[in-house]
Amino acid sequence: MKQANFSLIDSLRFLIPSLLGIFLFMTPIPQDGGITIPIAILSNALQELLGDRIPILMTYIIVLTLIGTIVAKLFKPSFIENSPFLKALLDVKPVWLVARLLGAIFALMTLYQWGPEWIWSENTGGLLLTGLLPILFAVFLFAGMFLPLLLNFGLLELFGAILTKIMRPVFKLPGRSSIDCLASWLGDGTIGVLLTSKQYEEGYYTKKEAAIIGTTFSVVSITFSLVVISEVGLESYFVPFYLTVTLAGFVAAIIIPRIPPLSKKQDTYVDGRPGDKTSEDIPAGYSRIGYGYEQALLQARKNNSLKKFLQDGTKNILDMWMGVAPIVMALGTLSLGIAEYTSFFAWLGKPFIPILELMQIPEAAKASETLLIGFADMFLPALIGSGIESELTRFVIACLSVTQLIYMSEVGGLLLGSKVPVNMKDLIIIFLLRTIITLPIIVLVAHFIF
Repeated sequence: MKQANFSLIDSLRFLIPSLLGIFLFMTPIPQDGGITIPIAILSNALQELLGDRIPILMTYIIVLTLIGTIVAKLFKPSFIENSPFLKALLDVKPVWLVARLLGAIFALMTLYQWGPEWIWSENTGGLLLTGLLPILFAVFLFAGMFLPLLLNFGLLELFGAILTKIMRPVFKLPGRSSIDCLASWLGDGTIGVLLTSKQYEEGYYTKKEAAIIGTTFSVVSITFSLVVISEVGLESYFVPFYLTVTLAGFVAAIIIPRIPPLSKKQDTYVDGRPGDKTSEDIPAGYSRIGYGYEQALLQARKNNSLKKFLQDGTKNILDMWMGVAPIVMALGTLSLGIAEYTSFFAWLGKPFIPILELMQIPEAAKASETLLIGFADMFLPALIGSGIESELTRFVIACLSVTQLIYMSEVGGLLLGSKVPVNMKDLIIIFLLRTIITLPIIVLVAHFIF
């Protein structure tokens, strides 16, 4: 295969946007005693600037989404029908229409504190509208606008060629997913879902690959992990805590893609094409780095339009604001309502009591109440477990709440609202599998530390 010729301009077209993308999404920066990334700093600054106006903005974005969906379904105006983007965004399946309707109702009830308190209380709808949705508003604004820096200028092509030999045998994933996984791990689970959904829609991941990344690598940020360990009063154990989370998460990432439901996902692209692993082969006469660099420069050469960059970024923002926020509000409120106002999750945790006792976990009965409630919101186990006396037990609860990963108030709701091909049944099974796989690892480390 003949190697292409490139100019200095071609190299700069790849290097400048890609390095800027790495800086914004993947560069850890110390802040307020913790670690964050530049996108999160921009997001926090915007939240401080807009303050209490963001819940109002998000409520009316959710309401406008519902109105647009009803118009698209009933009247089918030409400006929607003739726009692939608007049609995909607004002309959704009936189940998502119902979810958007519930999301709009819950958002309005929470904003104005109408109706039953279980919907709008500070631990249910209030937690979402004033806690999570402002974060999503700001993160989606900046992450959506700057995401093309990671996706469109060759970075994925370079790492795809270099890391396929590691990612494919270990995690059953293409090499390009390494950037996605790293951005998720270092940055934020919401960014990971956004990255994964976009690459699946554009035909870079098969259904199986998108499902694996979305449910395996979209972990909470280091910053939020610090909040969790602080809530259980073990800040001084942050380093062993995060190393334990990383170890347990790594083991889960190796095992879970190899068993149902992820192993049963179709290895086909969004357009129905079968998965093609031969596209990862390196042609004769190339090194992995050399071929990856050439593919990166070819990709960067295609994306030299500022107008297209801004259009792609704006579409990303609208897709996440209007596609995801209503689902998060609807499913998150229902899940948190069940967690806060019923003993459903405590009842579900009872079978774990003898298992925790066998593992020699102090206060096993109290700990069992926290094991499955994380499905509603990852912060609930830490809140409930903060009153437990045993440091070992609190450490286990904090680690498990992070490694479970599927929370309906955040990543779970985002996945269901995105194009990633997973359903509620998949998320429940994966949540349980992650609990069963990571719990023994965490307990073993906890007994070693304490």
